[in-house]
Amino acid sequence: MATQDADGEKGGAQIQDTRRMARGLVLVVVATAVLYAAFVFSADAGQVLAALEQFPLWILPAAVGLSFANYVVRFVRWQMYCRRLGIVLEPRTSFVIHLSGLALTVSPGKMGEAFKSLLVRRISGTPISKSAPIVLAERFTDLLAFLLLIAVGAGAGESGESWIVWSTLGLCAVLFALVTSVGLQRFALGLLGKRAFTARFVPKLEVALVSSRTLLAPRALFVPTLIAAVGWSLECYAFKLVAGAFVEGGVPFLFALYTFALAAVAGAVAFIFPGGLGVTEASMGALLRRRYVASGLGIEAAAAAAVSATILIRLATLWFAVVIGIVAVLVFRRRHGGIT
Repeated sequence: MATQDADGEKGGAQIQDTRRMARGLVLVVVATAVLYAAFVFSADAGQVLAALEQFPLWILPAAVGLSFANYVVRFVRWQMYCRRLGIVLEPRTSFVIHLSGLALTVSPGKMGEAFKSLLVRRISGTPISKSAPIVLAERFTDLLAFLLLIAVGAGAGESGESWIVWSTLGLCAVLFALVTSVGLQRFALGLLGKRAFTARFVPKLEVALVSSRTLLAPRALFVPTLIAAVGWSLECYAFKLVAGAFVEGGVPFLFALYTFALAAVAGAVAFIFPGGLGVTEASMGALLRRRYVASGLGIEAAAAAAVSATILIRLATLWFAVVIGIVAVLVFRRRHGGIT
């Protein structure tokens, strides 16, 4: 009877957690719909609809396919990190867990992807404090990859938003110092250990910091960053296809590389916004509008085309990721009977 009660309480907690996640996602979806509607009306809804009507439909599934290819490429990095921490997962299950994290892509700084650690614990018993730093390492090498893509794409002649790049480099430097400096960590843990409320977290933080130092050691950064750069460049090409459909002659890949990566970094710097919503779209739309005007479109037509391209690429990347993540979570629950 006690076991049944425990199982019932556990099941009830899982249902509450699922409902809480669903409510949060619904709120973000509603906020996004309002945001996109505001972008559409600010650029003249009639012209936006006219631009969308001329959009070649084949490009959208192509962009979605490139997005999924990005997830597959970055799965190689996930597997690499798991092996470095001694976490053993069957490849198919590991891939489902990797995709499941995408369900919470629309969380501040995408750190909701730490949800993957719950699933890892469910399968292998690995403490969350040990596996959660994988998400930190993924976000860190993603940022490094985006900075690399921006540097490559700078050949497009865009350089007006260098403050975003320098802000990101600063954040990366601070984060790197925090997770690799043993002396700084001991000092911080010592301060936390002096207070009863925070002292209980110190053992788990020590485990997390050991994992972080393993994953973010200088010699361990190059390959994961390169993998991330290859993966994200696929979405940059998807952006080139979408953006190029709204102007005669298309847009250069270097421009797409620079614009997509810079907008992603802008959204990452403004980490309080879930999935960089609003900030990423505004940055991308501004750069696109400037490009379209330079390509010969009128100011109003360029604004409408920029809004159209921005919304379509976000649907094919960010929101496609969320859908894939939700499907993966459902697959995981069906195969393993729960999350926690």
